[in-house]
Amino acid sequence: MTDQADPLLAGRGLHKTFGRTVALRGAGLEVRAGESVAITGPSGSGKSTLLHCLAGVLVPDSGLVTFRGQRLDELDVDARTRLRRVSFGLVLQFGQLVPELTAAENVALPLLLEGRTRRDAAAAALQWLERLDIGALAGSRPRGMSGGEAQRVAIARALVTSPDVVFADEPTGALDTVTGELALGVLVKATRETGAALVLVTHDNRVAAVADREVVLRDGVVESEAGDPA
Repeated sequence: MTDQADPLLAGRGLHKTFGRTVALRGAGLEVRAGESVAITGPSGSGKSTLLHCLAGVLVPDSGLVTFRGQRLDELDVDARTRLRRVSFGLVLQFGQLVPELTAAENVALPLLLEGRTRRDAAAAALQWLERLDIGALAGSRPRGMSGGEAQRVAIARALVTSPDVVFADEPTGALDTVTGELALGVLVKATRETGAALVLVTHDNRVAAVADREVVLRDGVVESEAGDPA
């Protein structure tokens, strides 16, 4: 059993190269249950690569990633995909909703992929849409939504499986200031209410300020940390 003081999620000594471009040069990060961590740094510092390694989207060239003591970097593609459906939630800059599906269908999709009945999945999806004050959009498709509305749907989809960790990669980057602040507030409030940890990549100091801790990445390594662990 994992000790309560142990990190829920950890990346240690992570290296990742894309062709001749070195994205990570030994970066590491620990996240505890219920904690929110902002990963910041200049463009090209490796922020998104670090998040994607921690989420199991990418496999590091070397180093290790653990979740509840299990090595993610040693899992096969199917196992990592299922982990992202069940234990992890992912919110990306442009939402990446399925355009042919309604808001409710987009949110229900992770549950359906895990074998939940359509009735149960639809009920859970509607509950989350209403919780994020967008229940009226249940039957709408992404093309009819504003950027902020679509991002709220993406947040609902990320949270519908009751994940242990939510990963958000520049979740306000495609939104104007006011809409971005509203979407960020929804994301932070929802993760705190559910007890999920939040790992947030951003270049915006105002976004980083909502996190419990800020980790600054530069040239693929952690340059500094500020804030108190949860």
